[in-house]
Amino acid sequence: MNFQQLRSLREAVRQGFNLTLVAQALHTSQPGVSRQIRELEEELGIDLFERAGKRLTGLTGPGAAVLPIVERLLHEADNLKRAGDDFAAQGRGTLTIAATHSQARYALPPAVRDFSAAHPEVSLHLHQGSPRQVAELLLSGEADIGVATEALADYPELLALPCYQWTHSVIVPRGHALDAEAAAGQPLTLQRLSTLPLITYERGYTGRGHIDEAFLRAGLTFNLVLSAMDADVIKTYVELGMGVGIIAAIAYDEERDARLAAIDARHLFAGNMTRLAVRRGRFLRSYEYAFIETFVPPLTRERVEQAAARPVGDAGLR
Repeated sequence: MNFQQLRSLREAVRQGFNLTLVAQALHTSQPGVSRQIRELEEELGIDLFERAGKRLTGLTGPGAAVLPIVERLLHEADNLKRAGDDFAAQGRGTLTIAATHSQARYALPPAVRDFSAAHPEVSLHLHQGSPRQVAELLLSGEADIGVATEALADYPELLALPCYQWTHSVIVPRGHALDAEAAAGQPLTLQRLSTLPLITYERGYTGRGHIDEAFLRAGLTFNLVLSAMDADVIKTYVELGMGVGIIAAIAYDEERDARLAAIDARHLFAGNMTRLAVRRGRFLRSYEYAFIETFVPPLTRERVEQAAARPVGDAGLR
């Protein structure tokens, strides 16, 4: 039994049992993958895959039972390599961060700047995606650290640590009726917003769920004329006069967004929590702990290790 055989089994499941895709992912040939799988089955004395002719169609019962063991073995092999690299590299390496657009654009830059200055021999890679995509990148091992608002705490395989709380703001072109009403001390209401065309995030992004919930609880519908994945796009269309925007408060900068006015909406929509996540059981290199603490100073290595030692579901820092 060898790790290439185990990787062939795992990748076959990940690639929907398409051996051509498995071979591409493992940088080998399709006959080579077939041989690795066949040799593993012969050594274990069981059929791992259901077949239609030479084509794999799914896992057998024994295959489904073996897969989690294979995942753990490969995970620990990766940990072993990472631990060796950490001690041998002495602060050199790569760090891959997955984040939503709002976090990558507005929250992470100071931490990335400061970390890069302190660790010039670490190459940083930044991937952007939805909260679900951030979680998937962590689970697949393609990202080391994930930062997002929603979803990360819903995956038991991830250790999701709270970073900071934030609220929404309503943005309008300067001189808009809502801007004048706010200047006159008139409180903003959901009823008022429901009468206007709205532009905000797509479902699953940046607290959109709390926006929908607020209108639903109030028994109101709203006129959504445009949804987007990031605040910069929303602000662009608000400036064009297409509607009133609802964005994360951190995405508004008075100097940069000089043609827009922001109205605090924390009394209308529930607060949101940004979380930083890593895969549970994964060996974290010393500079990964350093980045976490740079981004969230209270999350020292000791606190992260304490949180990781708690059982899944323990409130703790989650």
